[in-house]
Amino acid sequence: MSAPHSSSAVADTHPAGVVELERGLTRVAHLLTRARQHDRTVSAAGVPVDRAAVPLLRLLAEAGEPLRPGEIAQRLAVEAPHVTRQVQRLEKAGYLERVPDPHDRRAQRVRLLPAGHDAVEAIRGAALRWMSGALAHWPADDRERLAVLVNRMIDDFLAYSASECDHFGIAGPPGGPLPAAPSGTRGGTAAGV
Repeated sequence: MSAPHSSSAVADTHPAGVVELERGLTRVAHLLTRARQHDRTVSAAGVPVDRAAVPLLRLLAEAGEPLRPGEIAQRLAVEAPHVTRQVQRLEKAGYLERVPDPHDRRAQRVRLLPAGHDAVEAIRGAALRWMSGALAHWPADDRERLAVLVNRMIDDFLAYSASECDHFGIAGPPGGPLPAAPSGTRGGTAAGV
């Protein structure tokens, strides 16, 4: 059951539906990333990994090829040391391995092992069973329409995040030009700092 709609001066300045969408997405993110939900999912899947490992494993499975740790960090929007720690843990657990980069012998790539593929499929299967149960009473057309709209929204979020604009409306309406950097600065930081 959803909480009642609340209005505020901030909410009144945004297009219809955006405030409720942000509220709903915040609730979904909390629900799907909380520790209890993760523990239930990996328990049902029979895969003993922590929450931070799941996106890394899924990324490697979806990529279909070994990736450099820096590319993993970039795609997951996390810091490189986080990836290094996860790779070490998952390598020790037998889910992945580091292999030489064929284009640069000094570099390494991370490759999912068969046990890693099996772990991703088991986790995905448990999550899909949970989601199927939660949405069982929805008409199939509603589930399909939601899937299309959510994927469209994600694509637009990614494109907007990658664009060179004023994302947060600092100098005017969001999506407008970036504010000019004060003289003597580079990229919003003082020169030489």
